[in-house]
Amino acid sequence: MDKKALFLKCVSFTTAVHRVTHELTQNAKADSITPVQYNILEYITVSQPVSPSEISDCQHISLPNTSRELKKLEEKNLIKKFTDTEDRRKQYISLTKDGEKMMNEAFATIESRFLNRIENTSEEDLENINLALEILKEKLFY
Repeated sequence: MDKKALFLKCVSFTTAVHRVTHELTQNAKADSITPVQYNILEYITVSQPVSPSEISDCQHISLPNTSRELKKLEEKNLIKKFTDTEDRRKQYISLTKDGEKMMNEAFATIESRFLNRIENTSEEDLENINLALEILKEKLFY
């Protein structure tokens, strides 16, 4: 297999993923938060509990900017911070009930758009997509 060609397909694929993600999530967030705050909440939703440094790394935001955005989200009662019981220096972030409600509403909108995209997809193709996603997750996006 030509690994250079595989790499170029991967670049094309990840670009398409970003485009489709944008289409699926466009206007799905609440008006009370910024796009950066939404991205942080989305990451917390699928990975909680997370540390501020994990958020910073994953979202490509400096730690001071991450801390500032987390403070704003905490003031809006969308996240809560707690200290690791074994290492008091470590802090973790998770969603509050209000944060979970907000993200459930956003994800419901995104799910509806996703289901519209795949509504005419055959059962066999859905199974192949599911298998492809499992392989990608296991081999590339681990």
